[in-house]
Amino acid sequence: MVYVLIMVLTLQEYMGQDPLQLSKINVFFEESNSDKKYVPRSVNVDLEPGTIDHLRTGPLGELFRPDNYVHGDSGAGNNFAKGYYTEGAELLDAVLEVARKETERADMFQGFQLVHSLGGGTGSGLGTNLLSKLREEYPDRMLATWSVLPSPKVSDTVVEPYNATLSFHQLVENADLSFCLDNQALYDICQRTLRTESPKYDDLNTLISYAMSGCSTTLRFPGQLNSDLRKLGVNMVPFPRLHFFTCGYAPLVASSLQAYQAMTVSELVNQGFSPRNNMAAIDPRTGKYLTVAAIFRGKISSKEVESEMHNVQTKSANGFVEWIPQNVLTSLCDVAPPKVKLSATFIGNTTAIQELFKRTHHQFGAMFRRKAFLHWYTNEGMDEMEFTEAESNLLDLVAEYEQYEAAGVDEDELYEGDYVDEGDYVAEEEYAEEEY
Repeated sequence: MVYVLIMVLTLQEYMGQDPLQLSKINVFFEESNSDKKYVPRSVNVDLEPGTIDHLRTGPLGELFRPDNYVHGDSGAGNNFAKGYYTEGAELLDAVLEVARKETERADMFQGFQLVHSLGGGTGSGLGTNLLSKLREEYPDRMLATWSVLPSPKVSDTVVEPYNATLSFHQLVENADLSFCLDNQALYDICQRTLRTESPKYDDLNTLISYAMSGCSTTLRFPGQLNSDLRKLGVNMVPFPRLHFFTCGYAPLVASSLQAYQAMTVSELVNQGFSPRNNMAAIDPRTGKYLTVAAIFRGKISSKEVESEMHNVQTKSANGFVEWIPQNVLTSLCDVAPPKVKLSATFIGNTTAIQELFKRTHHQFGAMFRRKAFLHWYTNEGMDEMEFTEAESNLLDLVAEYEQYEAAGVDEDELYEGDYVDEGDYVAEEEYAEEEY
């Protein structure tokens, strides 16, 4: 789905009119020398052939390089251990080989984006094992993940909390950026905002593609104040372990109301920061933003964007940590998305993300205390201590978010030359007089 939004393609041929859309086409697509076709730089992996065959025979199947379909024969059975240790480990070398060939085709290889689910066995087990191997093979490249978290209201499998907790244990250590998505939040957006009575997985995937397309805009198109994966990481991650983001997208309007919606920069900002547009089931108002990135598309004045973002910070000063100055990154791209004139994608590194981790831990603990379903994992070679370590790492992550949410600017940290409170100058002599 994301490739449809990245470029209007039919059978790998560009069908658009705007030359700007081709100016950075090679970021996500490789142009074939023989027939001038555009081939996505993508590796599609699953432990069972069914989903891969469905993609291969579907309307997008001809887009992808045939060698870049990699699949097993039996699946992971919603078991992290199968995906990480047994079935997945057997497929790992083949996946790494295809990935290596893709990196060699790139002129300036920057990093990987891994799209996976944490609730099943393949996305959690094979996905995080692949992530750790990529970290070993490419230690100086960026590793970003788009991770779909399980939700109790939209659950397919009882062992999802086990798989998610074991996955977080790996994501904390090996990923540089993790965009957290939540099926529950996606369902809520479809039903409440888009007024879709019975959302299907296609509807949820469409929402995810909006966020992915928006976040990669500055990679794919020229524009003002552009950024890339590394610049995003430098501006968004104050500490290596605190790299879990939430996403919001605007405009999200029911089709019956689109004709009556006047979209302005102010409305985009309001929607983007609204919990109703957040693609993770958290309320950002319960925490504080460490950092924020806002990516705007369309003919927008940079001055207007800066003004609106400044207004948000001023009106919601308590919603941002005070010890990181200038913690809002903005990027502008003149190329608007299909069907709308303006859009914005918001990425937030907020301490409220701990709500997701606490919810996962609560469900994990309820089963782990009773050793429920544990034999399915130990039978595949896992040790009970791995569960304990993963739980401890998740609790440590929650504690770190709580610590930095409560942190403030200590007056003892002020030094000669600092300005505080409406320009009151703090001089070294004043400190000396107080001590005397």
